[in-house]
Amino acid sequence: MILTDKEILANITTARIVIEPFRIESLGSNSYDVHLGKTLATYQQYELDAKAHNLISYFEIPEDGFVLLPSVFYLGVTEEYTETLDHVPFLEGKSSIGRLGIDIHATAGKGDIGFCNYWTLEISVKQPVRVYAGMPIGQLIYFDVKGEIETPYNKKESAKYNNRTALPVESMMWRNFK
Repeated sequence: MILTDKEILANITTARIVIEPFRIESLGSNSYDVHLGKTLATYQQYELDAKAHNLISYFEIPEDGFVLLPSVFYLGVTEEYTETLDHVPFLEGKSSIGRLGIDIHATAGKGDIGFCNYWTLEISVKQPVRVYAGMPIGQLIYFDVKGEIETPYNKKESAKYNNRTALPVESMMWRNFK
């Protein structure tokens, strides 16, 4: 079951869902709009290796925007820090973003119960498109779960994305091979 706007607000009131900064105008009937943070990143090398720590370079989106290119894979980040303690959050692109040919996640649209961080976006485009820091980029949808959680994500020793950061985070797949 998907949470409605009233249920999202009730969970924010009890701190079972945290969204910082929270903007009431970003609350939809059954979702919450998140915005593109000011920092983007790209991998430093063309060929990536799943067993290696592939490094990224960061840059800020200028005030007049930045043109994303189809030949480049970008990592972005949401402006919003979120915590979800009782529900499974899903991040989907807004339809207006999709209609510009922007994909905001390749495979990682689902968060885990206990995910407490900014969302790293896996951005690719179909044609060149100018984007701006602060623009609406996606929407969070919260799902109810059935049953008790053994170990939430923020308590797992094996969790690779627990360090709070407002910067895009590169793949940590290489940690699976240690």
